[in-house]
Amino acid sequence: MEQRLLEQFGARVRDARIAKALSQEQLGSLADLDRTYVSGVERGKRNVSLVNIAKLAKALDLQMSLLLDFEVADD
Repeated sequence: MEQRLLEQFGARVRDARIAKALSQEQLGSLADLDRTYVSGVERGKRNVSLVNIAKLAKALDLQMSLLLDFEVADD
């Protein structure tokens, strides 16, 4: 379940980034995060802290809740 949760969150971030026409590097810069960190988040390889979720949401000009608005799949 953990891995699927991280992947679903990463997909939400990726979809929001693409909708804003931002590169991973641009999003990282706006969020004060490294591009490789953003890549890891989008691929579900990072267990993101609440602080970094807030940074990503602010950089994407979204409410944090929108990044977390998905159903958790049972494994």
